[in-house]
Amino acid sequence: MPLTLTSMFNHNEDIDTKYTCQGADVSPPLAIANVPLSAKSLVLLVDDPDAPDPEHPEVVWDHWVLFNIPPDTTSIPEGESLGITGKNSWGKNKYGGPCPPTGKHRYFFKLYALDTELTLRKSATKAAVEAAMDGHVLEKTELIGLYEKS
Repeated sequence: MPLTLTSMFNHNEDIDTKYTCQGADVSPPLAIANVPLSAKSLVLLVDDPDAPDPEHPEVVWDHWVLFNIPPDTTSIPEGESLGITGKNSWGKNKYGGPCPPTGKHRYFFKLYALDTELTLRKSATKAAVEAAMDGHVLEKTELIGLYEKS
């Protein structure tokens, strides 16, 4: 069975306002299944490749960077972080919910199973995490949520 990541929204469907800047701005609950037995850690990266405008994207905006999540993790509860939280594009070590300035954006929740733990500081960015996990990915899955401000 492949690695899976699910939440309260279905793949390619809308994220509830509660989990955005227009709501409580807390992370959605996530369920993880089928982590490879040889995994030593998990990484979760959440980003928006449609910033600032889906018609003319200019930058990938990082919303959440989690690494060294224990491999036996089966869920990340609403509003919680596991492992080490790196810096998002706001320069904060926390979840930052969808807050698109215009149009409907896609939010990629990417989960990786690694054959190692990463030796990075809490201030690690998504780029640093991606560089450190190069060559260590056992499996990857992703869940895409959509959001447009009302």
